[in-house]
Amino acid sequence: MIRIAIAGAAGRMGRTLVEAVANHPETRLGVALERPGSEFLGADAGTLAGLAANGVLLVDDLAAVADAFDVLIDFTAPAATIANARVCAAHHKALVIGTTGFDAMQKAQLDAATTGLPLCMASNFSTGVNVCFKLLELAARVLGEESDIEIYEAHHRHKVDAPSGTALSMGEVVAAALGRDLRQVAVYGREGQTGARDPRTIGFASVRAGDIVGDHTVTFAADGERVEITHKASSRMAFARGAVRAAVWLAGQPDGRYDMQDVLGLRG
Repeated sequence: MIRIAIAGAAGRMGRTLVEAVANHPETRLGVALERPGSEFLGADAGTLAGLAANGVLLVDDLAAVADAFDVLIDFTAPAATIANARVCAAHHKALVIGTTGFDAMQKAQLDAATTGLPLCMASNFSTGVNVCFKLLELAARVLGEESDIEIYEAHHRHKVDAPSGTALSMGEVVAAALGRDLRQVAVYGREGQTGARDPRTIGFASVRAGDIVGDHTVTFAADGERVEITHKASSRMAFARGAVRAAVWLAGQPDGRYDMQDVLGLRG
């Protein structure tokens, strides 16, 4: 039985992860982590998630409970994830990261902290989204040179980064298939007299509203036809199940950096 630690266990995603761990036959919850000062410290993680009490109480010191878990799942915020990664490195614990919104310096810090660890990091752990990545690669190779490419994403009002990590990953897949550098061709929103569209650009549009879990559409628009590849998530459980699946897979892997394409056997 693989013992899972969940960072941000009192949050919306954290509670869903607690449920997903409880539902998986090969995992059990070992640690429920929250930020210092949280009103939920000391609460039972199962009860918070709407399940039966499981005896795992929320704590704020990951290092103090390092012996109680095998893999940490972290969907929190960049600074917290980096701090948790350093604890995992000190105790050589496997790490699944779904946090997005890292800036360049934070990415470097995370890379340094996780060297020599089994790490699975992805912008999206949904099985369906990762299938979309493969479809986008194919569509870009066949349609991309003759199409205008636009990426639309929508999320709930509480999401703090834009475009979403998933949208950026979709753009990176498309750009790589076309031999383009996304940093050079991305256009993040348009306003005013923008002039005619540069055919090599990849456009992004972001919506933040209500309780939208996550919608993504990539459009390949050519003269006379349009192809759209869309994924819509109606529950965070799609991401949580994928993250737990990744944790189980990662527990049997050597040190190294992986993503959900590796977990699902979609690499290559």
